[in-house]
Amino acid sequence: MIAHIQGKLVEKTPTEVVIDCNGVGYHINISLHTYSLLPNADFVKLFTHLMVKEDSHSLYGFVEKSEREIFKMLLSVSGIGAGIARTMLSSLEPKQIIQSLASGDVATIQSIKGIGGKTAQRAILDLKDKVLKIYDLDEVSMSQSNTNRDEALSALEVLGFVRKASEKIVDKVISQNPDATVEVIIKQALKNL
Repeated sequence: MIAHIQGKLVEKTPTEVVIDCNGVGYHINISLHTYSLLPNADFVKLFTHLMVKEDSHSLYGFVEKSEREIFKMLLSVSGIGAGIARTMLSSLEPKQIIQSLASGDVATIQSIKGIGGKTAQRAILDLKDKVLKIYDLDEVSMSQSNTNRDEALSALEVLGFVRKASEKIVDKVISQNPDATVEVIIKQALKNL
């Protein structure tokens, strides 16, 4: 209904903004990802999604169209509402969400506050094919990088490192070098642990 809003940025917090558009101030909920991408200029444009409920109308805003599309996709999953979808986009980069869904990485999705095991599995089941098709990803390469990630995490766990701390560093290494072998991932992770 409301595709985008552009105007003067009046208020800005990590979770919401107010944009003055011809004298009307629109209160728009945002993710931390969008907050980090907001320009320092007074004039902004956000792509929006309007949620209409019995008791409220809420606007959700995104700097990137692609983030809005991921938000809408997440809303289509039973058990994921606007609040959890926004939390997902605040906790992980949109690319990480797409990769986690495409590779069936339940652990990463479940690590987001408010998402349990069943909801994570449902999200993967509902969205995996859609994500692979829309973002033109190769399922083989996705599972290959996921296998390397799992092997590296297992090795680090055997070496005595806590899995939670290792996951963050291994994911960072893989995001910087997607084609990294298990050995390279482990060596880079050990430098940062």
